[in-house]
Amino acid sequence: MKRQQREQESQSGHLTDTTSTDEDALPQQEAKVQKLENDVPKSHESLTDMPTRPALGLDNKDRKKETIAVHWFRHGLRLHDNPSLIDAINLASELYPIFIFDGEVAGTKVCGFNRWRFLYESLEDIDRKLKEVGGRLYTFNGDPCTVFNQLIEEWGVNLITFEQDPEPIWQDRDNAVKRLCEERGIRCIESVSHTLWDPNEVTSRNGGTPPVTYAMFQEVVSTIGLPHRPSGEPDFSSVKLSICDNFDQFALPHFQDIAPKMEHPDQERQLWIGGETRALELFEVRVRREAAAFKAGYCLPNQYMPDLLGPPMSLSPYLRFGCLSVRKFYWRIHDTYTELNNTISPSHLTAQLIWREYFYTMSVGNKNFDRMNGNNICLKIDWSEDQEKLQKWTEGETGYPWIDACMKQLKVEGWIHQVARHAVACFLTRGDLWISWEDGLKVFYQYLLDADWSICAGNWMWISSSAFEKVLQCPNCFCPVRYGRRMDPNGEFVRRFLPVLVNMPLRYLFEPWKAPLAVQEKAGCIIGKDYPMPIVEHRAAASSNREKMNRTVQSLEEKFSHCTPSNEVEVREFSWLPETIRGVEKCTADDLCEILGI
Repeated sequence: MKRQQREQESQSGHLTDTTSTDEDALPQQEAKVQKLENDVPKSHESLTDMPTRPALGLDNKDRKKETIAVHWFRHGLRLHDNPSLIDAINLASELYPIFIFDGEVAGTKVCGFNRWRFLYESLEDIDRKLKEVGGRLYTFNGDPCTVFNQLIEEWGVNLITFEQDPEPIWQDRDNAVKRLCEERGIRCIESVSHTLWDPNEVTSRNGGTPPVTYAMFQEVVSTIGLPHRPSGEPDFSSVKLSICDNFDQFALPHFQDIAPKMEHPDQERQLWIGGETRALELFEVRVRREAAAFKAGYCLPNQYMPDLLGPPMSLSPYLRFGCLSVRKFYWRIHDTYTELNNTISPSHLTAQLIWREYFYTMSVGNKNFDRMNGNNICLKIDWSEDQEKLQKWTEGETGYPWIDACMKQLKVEGWIHQVARHAVACFLTRGDLWISWEDGLKVFYQYLLDADWSICAGNWMWISSSAFEKVLQCPNCFCPVRYGRRMDPNGEFVRRFLPVLVNMPLRYLFEPWKAPLAVQEKAGCIIGKDYPMPIVEHRAAASSNREKMNRTVQSLEEKFSHCTPSNEVEVREFSWLPETIRGVEKCTADDLCEILGI
């Protein structure tokens, strides 16, 4: 999409894998999560087991003539650029910010310890910010409609605002609340600010169906116009933020009461800090780094030189939970480029954000977007079932150090770089193990901090050649040895997450089974004993899988009938294949992949 240079003022309430950065000057990360109080009650088995909240204890007398608003946080866990929150402030005399633990909100049904902690800290951060302006965040447990009925009766609520959750898995919940509001005569405002464009409007502009290619998506949104600019900070001075006498009953529960257990002891060493405050700090670092790259004459610094070992600086978890406004991100990057270069900024500066929009839009109306069956854009591939190999992949015990290091980092830290995601996904599916992308997706949903329902599913379908990709037409797949060497040329990443291989010579680090026994003994790592042998032989497995893909193609009534990219540029942008990597003059797919049959 060709970006026009013009201003658009934000309109509150009606517009329905990023990338990473680093900064030496950033303060060191906090070493550990603070210990919670020893007298915290024993954790509940699930959110639905939490005790029922008592009556609110608020007097509803003479409130019918006032506007009593509730702003319902779900995603969009921030105060800045929150148009539905601003609407509540501007329209109400009294405002109650709330969060409802319904067992599914923000992915809590499927997420593990790290994601839960990130969500909890994001809620803590909102509560702190509200406390600074005289309010607090109220939390409830149970079905949203039940909660809202109670609030309408006891608080006299007559306005409910919330940010649009565009994915289809949230529509039943939100539609039920909208019906309740209509039945009770309650005003309801739903604003679009989790995405740059309203996915429903994009679909409508395309004739009622999502645009099936990235290029088509760009064409459609160009008819809508540029994204609205962010709406700024809220001003609470005009609204009363009431705190009830029994607020302790509605305060954020103790973390131990609602979170799952740690899946790995090293998760206690916290690296990622949730919340809007941290998001904005990292965002400023990102802008400075982008500006430095613009001045040096190049763009996308983290794509140009992927950083696998730097401190946790990615903004993607903050976009996923809405701690950082995607509109603020989009416009600040483009404005920075324009100010420094005195020219219109190229659209590819924020290509990863547009991919985010694309996958959100592709999932509209498709509740089966995260699975193969019932998903009309996904190829029906006859994947194998092998629980033993799936478990070894999940635990990082495949015998391929590059793959295993990536999976170890995923479980312990909750994040891996985009190049690592592509590597492990290809290995599990069409590259080596021929196991369904649905199985890998479930693992990512559990461990990956930024795992959006639609974006994560879209990425898995792409990499597995189930949709969006043309890999069915070529013999390439990511080689777990060569790709690792290219991305981790000194072996520092592998050694950090696989300390058993710390003394293995670099020559053998990415294929240690080839090391002579004497070398293994000197390194203190006997392959097959201290570190596993490869669970498959890559070249043979990839060749066999290629034949399976060919048979899949031949079985299709219409060849390559699934969604495919429009051109090579799309593939390069999606796969993080810059023109050069680490001194290589020209980086092609063949540099990063192994071509079979030669």
